[in-house]
Amino acid sequence: MSNIILTVERNRIVYVFLIIATIGLGLLSRSSWVPAYIYAYLGDALYALMIYFIVGWCLSKNKIENVVIISLVICFLIEFSQLCHFEWLDTLRQNRLGRLVLGRGFLWTDLIAYTMGVLLGGLLEMLYYKRLSKKS
Repeated sequence: MSNIILTVERNRIVYVFLIIATIGLGLLSRSSWVPAYIYAYLGDALYALMIYFIVGWCLSKNKIENVVIISLVICFLIEFSQLCHFEWLDTLRQNRLGRLVLGRGFLWTDLIAYTMGVLLGGLLEMLYYKRLSKKS
């Protein structure tokens, strides 16, 4: 892979729309139209994709590989935090927003879904910037 693909300059306005669209898809993924065999994983993968876009927005001039690594670390930390049961943290997880952001219970399969979501974000960016560099 060339350095042109890995080092990018992200448009923050576009990323705001990507974040909002991913949140919308994530909320829709909790509806009955999603097949049962992917229901448990789709929301987590989209959550990780949203984290990827948020990190990409924050680090708008950083390499794709750095955004992938940081996004995975954030997702994994959130998942492993579900093994901690402090009263204040469990109280946060009892409301809908807290549950959406922090989750409820640790699952190893969530780590796989997070990895797939973050890698999808990195792959989409690489393909986009590769195509963009071919046009110029």
